[in-house]
Order: sequence, then C-alpha cells, then structure tokens
Amino acid sequence: MNKLILNSYAKINLYLEVINKRRDNYHNIKTVFERISLSDKIVLTSRQDKQIKIICDHPDVPCDNSNLCSRSAKLLQDNFQVDKGVEIKIVKRIPVGAGLGGGSSNAAFVLLGLNELWKLNLSQAELARLAKKIGSDVAFFIYNIPFAKGTRRGEKIEPLKALNNLRLWHILIVPGIKVSTALIYRKWDACQNNELQGLTRSKYNVKILTLALQKKDLGLIGKSLFNSLEQVSIKLYPEIRRIKEWLIHRHMQSILMSGSGPAVFGVVSSRKEAVSLCRQLRRKNRAWRVFVVRTV
Repeated sequence: MNKLILNSYAKINLYLEVINKRRDNYHNIKTVFERISLSDKIVLTSRQDKQIKIICDHPDVPCDNSNLCSRSAKLLQDNFQVDKGVEIKIVKRIPVGAGLGGGSSNAAFVLLGLNELWKLNLSQAELARLAKKIGSDVAFFIYNIPFAKGTRRGEKIEPLKALNNLRLWHILIVPGIKVSTALIYRKWDACQNNELQGLTRSKYNVKILTLALQKKDLGLIGKSLFNSLEQVSIKLYPEIRRIKEWLIHRHMQSILMSGSGPAVFGVVSSRKEAVSLCRQLRRKNRAWRVFVVRTV
C-alpha cells in the first residue's frame, strides 16, 4: 500500500474557559471538544525519496514546511528514521481560520495515516505525545472519540466516555471574515482588568454541561455552553453578534461561537430543523457559509 485517503474532521468547542496566561505565552484552558461531520479530505501518497510535498489549492493554506501537515510528517521522519517521503494532498472544505480546528485536524490525520502507510506501529498514546508538539488542538483528533475534555493548553485530553453514544445536530455559520487567534487572546489578556472580566468567566462548568448533554436537554445545554473569548471576539467582529441575534430571533436556545471564532453554531433538535435553518440563512446572507453538521 502506498496511498491512503482519509476524512479529516472539524471540531467545535461546546465549552471554552480561559484560565490564565502561561509563562510560555500560551494559555491554560478548560474546554469540551466535539468532533463534527464537516471534513477535509487528506490523500497521502508515499514517495521513495525523503521529500515532503504539500498540494492544496486553497489560497490561505501554505504549501511549504510551515504547514502543520508537513511538520507532522517531518516529526515522524526525524523521530523514527523513516527513509521515505510523502505527497500530502489537502482538499479543503473546513473554513480556514474559523475556530473549527481544520489545520490541527489535518496534522493529526497525517500522523494517523503515515503511522499506517509507513508501518510505524505507534500506539495511540505515542501519537498523542507527538501531536502535542505540533499544536494545542492536534491531540484531540488522534483519539477516535466524539467528545473530550481538554486542559492545560488544550492538549491534555480526557475522553468523555459517558457521551460516546450521543449524536447532536447543528447548524454551523461561518461569516466571510478572518479572525486572528493571537489578537483575540491579547485582547482577552487586556480585558481581565476591565469591564469584560465578568463576561469571560462562567457560572457553569464542564460537569454541568456533560450532564445536560447526557439528558439531551437543549434548554440546560444552552445555559451551560460557554466561551471566554466570545465577548472579546464580538467586540472586534460585530458580524458574530449579528449571526447570534438572527438565531436568537428564531428562538434557538443553544448558540455559541467556536474557538476564537468567527464560526457560530447552534444545537438543534433534528436534522430537519437544521436543514430548514440552513435554507433560511443562505437566503439571509450569501456571504455566510452555512453547514448542517452532526457529531461523528
């Protein structure tokens, strides 16, 4: 076998509490990841030379060694004396820089795929340790799980096994704006001493959210969803507020921005409801990318 095709899934954050800034300039967080059906396609083709080649026609995806997929392949080459190379073709469907973890997912699935293609026989725990060196969200995608809690930088993963059989439907909206994660975190740091401080702390927690998800109680889920970065991002990018207000006017209770934004999702009761909302949203604003997604 010298070729492998993989679905590289996106994530949303059902809970994201920023705790504090670390000495290494990253932030300690508590988060709940959900893996969703929106995915990129990764095509891995083994090469006899040691070259790592990235192919992607998306203008915002680098095709040099700054790409996280390239870094994943190089990490495996260097750590396990691999004398082969790889061509990595990325077919993008996950919006770039939207808070959906597309780049992190791609990197994780390259680790998973090359472990198979290059017959490295690395365990899940070994792959997760490598994933932590690449990025904060990468480790989550190594685990074949729908929900997990993330702590430290988000790289310490605890599977939420009580939710293994839960499948949720979502409406997912991505406005046509680019958000800088680094800028959002800088603004979060600055706002800890001003009027936004109370809005970046939750009165709920991961345990309450997990119980609400187990019960599939949309009202309680809506109260328990939380993102420390949401108010900061909304202040900088008012389009996020407009999306949330549109959904609120449709009587949705469970709405949140994912990651540092600008993607906004709503938890809905069924695929039928999600499809109906999707049609309305696409008529409302053609600049918004709208998806119907579910837990995978």
